[in-house]
Amino acid sequence: MAIRNVVTEGDEILRKHCKEVREITPRLKETLQDMLETMRESMGVGIAGPQVGVMRRIFVAQPDPYDEDKVYFMINPVMLEMSEEKEMGTEGCLSVPDMVGEVERSVRIKMEATDINGERKVYDFEGFDARVMQHEYDHLDGILYTDKCSNLRDAAFDEEDYEDEE
Repeated sequence: MAIRNVVTEGDEILRKHCKEVREITPRLKETLQDMLETMRESMGVGIAGPQVGVMRRIFVAQPDPYDEDKVYFMINPVMLEMSEEKEMGTEGCLSVPDMVGEVERSVRIKMEATDINGERKVYDFEGFDARVMQHEYDHLDGILYTDKCSNLRDAAFDEEDYEDEE
């Protein structure tokens, strides 16, 4: 496995629509494992194909970095349902380093995707897990969280605010 370079905002690749994966090959599996390693190295909870220069409909997510049993390798994901109930939450992105902003997302979603073993599955997510999945799914259509956010700000100032509250 290898750490990949993360593409940052300003690179046009982040604004393109990804193509479907036609076949799960050993190379694709290796790419997904590289993405997982890159995400963890960067202290992220999700990473999508375009963020590492791969224009395929793939992403890797691990909403809880302490739960290594819940890693999602999503190939050709399809959003099946999104709850009408929404909530605001703070998001950041490996491709928009050192920034955060508030984004409104559905509280619950249902998604279908093929996993790394080639099995098509339906997933139900809610709360933070649903937020992560929606964020990564957006990347596959060339959408960054900054397109949807309010109050975009330097993440360092956010940390200082929390330190003052303690």
